[in-house]
Amino acid sequence: MSISKTKKDIVKTIAEESGLTQQHAKELVQRTLDAIVQMLADNGRIELRNFGVFECKERKARIGRNPKTGDPVDVPAKFVVTFKPGKAMEKRIREANPVGWNLSTFDLPDFEPQDTVREEEPQQPLPPI
Repeated sequence: MSISKTKKDIVKTIAEESGLTQQHAKELVQRTLDAIVQMLADNGRIELRNFGVFECKERKARIGRNPKTGDPVDVPAKFVVTFKPGKAMEKRIREANPVGWNLSTFDLPDFEPQDTVREEEPQQPLPPI
């Protein structure tokens, strides 16, 4: 898929499309993101029509494993933010990437198959077991 985009790219796009300066667009984007975080902290759920739903959910405590030693480790309960895209977003993403990958930007490495059997050597049957 294509490379990641950043908040700076969002700011630049908004500034170009709205005629705002990049500084004003940056403040607008930052205030929007701050408001989303604050609303999640206060209410635990934000529903943005035709975009999606952000929601805080509790992950229960569990016993994990230390990958180096294999010893059991207590993982405490915590809240995590989940996002479920809206129907309009899902439809637009599916139309932009019908196969799941944007094949025009996905490059496979050059690969030349190598013959495993050389023509000079005759094939010999395997010895009996």
